[in-house]
This record gives sequence, C-alpha cells and structure tokens, in this order.
Amino acid sequence: MKILPASARLRYVVGLAAISLTVLLLIPVRDRINSTTIAVALLLMILFIAMYCGSKPGLLSSVWAMLCFNFFFLPPYHTLTIADTQNWVALAAFFITAVAVGQLSARARRQAEEADTRRVEIRQLYDELQEAFDRASEAEAVKRSEQLKSALLDAVTHDIRTPLTSIKASATLLLDDRDATDESTKLSPEEQKAILEVITHGADRLDRFVEGIVDLARIEAGDISLHRNWGAVEEIIEAALVQAEPLTRNHGIRLKVAEELPVIRVDARAVTEVIYALIDNASKYAPPGTVITIEAHRAAGEIVEIAVEDEGPGIAASARSRAFERFYRAEGDSAAAGRSGIGMGLAIAKGIVEAHGGRIWIEEAKSGQGARVVFTVPVGDDEPPADTKMPALVVEHA
Repeated sequence: MKILPASARLRYVVGLAAISLTVLLLIPVRDRINSTTIAVALLLMILFIAMYCGSKPGLLSSVWAMLCFNFFFLPPYHTLTIADTQNWVALAAFFITAVAVGQLSARARRQAEEADTRRVEIRQLYDELQEAFDRASEAEAVKRSEQLKSALLDAVTHDIRTPLTSIKASATLLLDDRDATDESTKLSPEEQKAILEVITHGADRLDRFVEGIVDLARIEAGDISLHRNWGAVEEIIEAALVQAEPLTRNHGIRLKVAEELPVIRVDARAVTEVIYALIDNASKYAPPGTVITIEAHRAAGEIVEIAVEDEGPGIAASARSRAFERFYRAEGDSAAAGRSGIGMGLAIAKGIVEAHGGRIWIEEAKSGQGARVVFTVPVGDDEPPADTKMPALVVEHA
C-alpha cells in the first residue's frame, strides 16, 4: 500500500477542514437563507480547495461537502435521508457541480503551473541562446580582430614598407653619387632630380597614410571638425586632380561640370580628400590606358552631385555597401590582388560626406563597364557671395 507523503496528506486535511469550517459557519443561519445560497458558498470553498490543494483533495472535499449539505441543510436535518424528491435533484446537481468545479479549477491550476514551467524553460532557452550568441559574437570579434591584424600587416607591407624602400634606395644612390670619385659615373642633374622626386613622392605617400589613419580614427570617434567656406566645385575638383596627378599618369581624365553650377559651402580640403580617394580607388582598379571620368551637376533641391567613374572590373552589387567599411577588401577579388592599400579611402570618404550632411553610394558605370561612385553635398544654408554661379564648363581631355 502506497503511503502518501506528509505534504500530500496535509492538503487533504486542509480541504476537509475548510469544508467543515464553512458548514459550521452556515448552520446557525440555515433557517434564514435558502439552500441555493448554502450550495454556492460550499462550491466556492471547493473551488479554492481545488485551486490551492489539487484535484484529488478537491474531489474528496466535493464528496464531503455533498454529505454535509445533505446532513445539515436538506430536510429532514441530521440524517442522510431525503424526504422531498426535488432535494434529490438538488443534491445530485450540487454534487455534479462540485466535482466539475473542483476538477476545472484544479486543471486551471495545473495549466498555470505548466505555463510557469514553460516560461521558465523559455527564459532558460533564451539565456542559453543569448550566451551562444555572445560566444558567437566573441568569436566573430576575434575573427574580425584577426582580419584587422592581417589588414594592418598588409598596410605595413604595401603602404609603409614600399615607400620606405624607395626612399632608402634613392637616398643611398644620392649618397653613393656624392662619394663617387669617377666623374663619368656621377648622376646628371636630371637623374638627381628624378631621384629626389621619388623621395618626395614616397614621403608624401607615407604622410598620406598616417594622415588617413588619423582621419579615420577621428571619424570613428565622432571628432571630425569641418571648416566650411564658400567654394567653387570646379576648383575643388582641380585641386584633387593636381593632388592625384602621380596616380593618373597612366590614365586619361575626362571632366564634366554642368553649366551654372552653384558654389557650395563646404570644407574644401575635406571634399578634395573625398574626390582624391575616389580617383585613387579608380586608378588602382582601372587598367592603364582607360579613362577616369569626373562629373558634377546639380541634383534636385539644394544638392550638388559629384561622381567618379572608371572603366575597371566594377564592384559586385553584394559588395557595394561593404566597400565603405574600414579595412574592407573583397575576398577572392582578382582585381584586388597585388593592390596596395587597406581599404581606408572609401571609409574616410563616407565619414567626410556624411559629416557634410550628404550621402555616398556605388552604382554601375554609365558605360556599362566599371564602377561609378557618387556622393552629394548640400549647397549650404548661409548667404552665398554675390557671384553664386559657376561659368559654363564642359571640359573633356584624355
């Protein structure tokens, strides 16, 4: 015979005691209230017993309540016999209702407990998923860190070591030439000038690399400051072309500036950097002998749109949004093989353009071959100088 644990026996005792107490409270007033009210009171007690003690204590309490209802509240009192046939119907209805109420309330209690259990399980599952996500994020962060290290090593290899090697070799040649005693082996002035230009170009390249790192750090820290002044778009483009002249010696340049283009209130040096970065990017990926096109026109509203287009392999649609991420270089991109740089240019350009309130994106070249990088800058909200229009200009040269 199975013996119930003490806690289970206590629930049965509590149920019977609760019915007994209710009966004792109702006996003194049974002559002043009808049997229906007494039945409802007992049913409410059965409901609470089933909810808090369980279905089986509720069932036992229902039987005990039926017997008490018959013994104390249905005439003749203090007997289990029933004189009136209607009272048999009332007693049967009370018993069935008591059992049903008890079982339903017990079921509701079980469902609530199951719901709580499910909530706990769901919470635990959510916590486990969150932990797994955190671990995955940490693994992804480690992976990104390794990619960053690899990119920085690539930068050291290409963007620092290469110009340093050129500078070192050129300086060594000049020193050897100075110490040479044979006049026939000495460098001519033209050769010395060419070597000095190599040194200057290498130093400029190192300077631009360091400056790019600093600019990118400022952009990511939200510490970029703009010195806005009114300037002509043509002058900004020309400044970028002069700066990029060593990069475009093997390319043709086509410049198209729309008629009556307004002056813009921007940080001219920063926008020049944007155009330079786009030309630099185009010159790296476009084959020698192809043309790089620079266009500028007024878009809808107070917006000027500037684009740099090349005739290279283009950028896949799936990689266009990521191309502006720092240190991003498309994996498996054959066109990128052997190219110098660590992907700072477009990231810096994006930061500068957005700091001006503009936007930048990549689309297919109008010719159908190559990439076209477009960015916008607002004309400005201050009063411009008296001469607000640019002279008509459509320059094309290759």
